[in-house]
Amino acid sequence: MPKRTLAIIGATFVAMIYGSTFTIAKDVMPTYVQPFGFILIRSIGATILFWLLTFFAPKEKIDKKDFPRIMAAAFFGVAFNQLTFFKGLSYTSPISASVIMVTAPIIVLILSAILIKERIEIKKVIGIIIGLTGTSILILYGKSIGNSSNANWGNFLVFTNAFSYAIYLIIVKKLISKYHAFTFIKWIYSFGLLFVIPFGYSEFNAIEWQSIPIDIYYKIGFVVFFTTFLAYLINLMAMKQLKPTTLSVFIYLQPLFAASFAISLGKDELNLIKITSAVLIFIGVYLVTQKKATSN
Repeated sequence: MPKRTLAIIGATFVAMIYGSTFTIAKDVMPTYVQPFGFILIRSIGATILFWLLTFFAPKEKIDKKDFPRIMAAAFFGVAFNQLTFFKGLSYTSPISASVIMVTAPIIVLILSAILIKERIEIKKVIGIIIGLTGTSILILYGKSIGNSSNANWGNFLVFTNAFSYAIYLIIVKKLISKYHAFTFIKWIYSFGLLFVIPFGYSEFNAIEWQSIPIDIYYKIGFVVFFTTFLAYLINLMAMKQLKPTTLSVFIYLQPLFAASFAISLGKDELNLIKITSAVLIFIGVYLVTQKKATSN
């Protein structure tokens, strides 16, 4: 199977993980673990797992001049990204957050053109717009945005998270083209953990571990292993073959998989709106992932 096809399958699998994570993580927060405390758990667990990968990594030495880029990737892709999203989600509604998050591919498209001089193809722009339309219909139809007193601040934090994620995708692209993912991801999460500790320590310290049911432990484990460790790793591997703009558009699949997950649990039902949205999303992803003979 072509490497690019494997990368697209991997990115789709990551979107599936993220799509199911909201339902799973929602059972953990805030009843048993507060948002920043949960992020610290994610960072600690993922850092340990990524360092264990060192035993399977190729023997590569990171150039000292690349550590500032690694630290920047840690800040934008781990600490700032996750902290702003979880905090923003605590103030605004999940629907508002979902709508704002799907601006990430547009931000990536603009920043890629400015920072790494990536050519903006009309087909990709059309694909992003079609995907955005399908996603917006899916997550807005029949829902209430809500009017919390802190909703505007929450929406701003979620948008900041989308912007941070876009910067991360662009920063890490140069690292993945130079090193194997196993070589530097442990450093990204090590620095990310250092950035997260000051914010998450007090909430982490307040967790009453003895009162957490066994099924909640399983859900925490899912978020640490699948949502954090495996998803970040697969995304990095996929980036070997895909441009940041191409990879970012897979965020449109997350609400689709979230809805599918809810339907499978009997918490939602299939209707014409959802089917139409799914078709638009897949058309958008198809257009963005189509490769020219001379580009990725």
